[in-house]
Amino acid sequence: MQKSRFKVRAVLKPLSVAILAAAVVPAFAADDVAPAIEAAMQRDLGLSGTQLAQYLKAERLAMQQEKQLAKAQGRHYAGSWIEKQADGSYAFVVASTSLKPQKTPAGVEIRNARHSLASLNAAKAHLDLLVTLGNKTPKGVYTWAVDVPSNTVTVGIAPNAEQAAIDFIARSGVDEATVRFETLDEAPKLHMDVKGGFGILRNPGDGYLYACSIGFPVRQGSSTLGFATAGHCGNTNEVTYYEPSQWTLGVRLGSYAASNFPSPGNSGPDMAWVKLDSGHTGLPQVYGWGNPDITVAGSTEAPVGAAVCRSGRTTQWRCGEIKAKNVTVTYQSGETILNLTHTSACSEGGDSGGSFITGPGQAQGVLSGGSGNCRIAGGRRGNSYFQPINPILSAYNLTLVTSP
Repeated sequence: MQKSRFKVRAVLKPLSVAILAAAVVPAFAADDVAPAIEAAMQRDLGLSGTQLAQYLKAERLAMQQEKQLAKAQGRHYAGSWIEKQADGSYAFVVASTSLKPQKTPAGVEIRNARHSLASLNAAKAHLDLLVTLGNKTPKGVYTWAVDVPSNTVTVGIAPNAEQAAIDFIARSGVDEATVRFETLDEAPKLHMDVKGGFGILRNPGDGYLYACSIGFPVRQGSSTLGFATAGHCGNTNEVTYYEPSQWTLGVRLGSYAASNFPSPGNSGPDMAWVKLDSGHTGLPQVYGWGNPDITVAGSTEAPVGAAVCRSGRTTQWRCGEIKAKNVTVTYQSGETILNLTHTSACSEGGDSGGSFITGPGQAQGVLSGGSGNCRIAGGRRGNSYFQPINPILSAYNLTLVTSP
């Protein structure tokens, strides 16, 4: 873990702080997407203005139809996702094990699949169970998740770990026909400790400062305000501070009301929330990184294939696509985190806890960790994993602060 030995400097102002989430925008209309997010999506996803409009149309269709179409497939449902076509347009794909012809709304494609989503989820859950029962993940086996476009449980491994992964699957009892291996360039790491940008600091008294990013503003009950962030950013009852400039300890914001993060060799979630001290305000807004601040609209979950943008103190706005949900990740430091969402957005240390959002401003989650970085020009710049926001709200009995 990298730490800063910069001298701690107390900042007396501001006396109160309005807490901003790390990124979000209003409603569901394409023309309501904030310019900052449009620009980041076009930059990071390589979209033209026309393609962006086509994508947003497919996203609206997916958000409106996904649950209804899944229910219609019943036990045959094999997942759904937004897919970019060869001509640059976008379609919403629903996979099914049923061979019967089906009518669908315009813009929706039904695609035949071998395995139902329920059977793939069961296989993935069996691998999770092995870890929760104390079985150690083999060296070089980093992640596993249901990948709906390939209709498999995809296991992310190191370049030289295929045999170890094969042995792991064989010992697990999972049907090998449901499994696919994917080589990852490097092990996922927790993103917590690199200098720079907007964020929060923890000062445990060991001579070091530890940096993360604010996630989304939340409320517990009618009057207790706070914000959601990653569990590895701080322990329950630890104090967190605003960071007005690089590695400068600003005003006290509050303390961690709850934090969940497993120790090395164990498994669990990566979630926390900070209760704000009296005098601070939790606004339904995000820091705009040179653009106007943006409004938090809600927390409707986006489908696989959807574009998602993230914001944090180190790398600011970055966008990618949702690759898989319910992902199990074993970090380089030994902790196994369950139920994360995998995206192709890049991130770096200090971005942890920052928010993931869709173009229409729906909160998706807070950054846990990833691999790679945002400085690699072209090609693969890395992957990020976020802890979904709705389970955080449920676990701590919180409500997302949104605009009326």
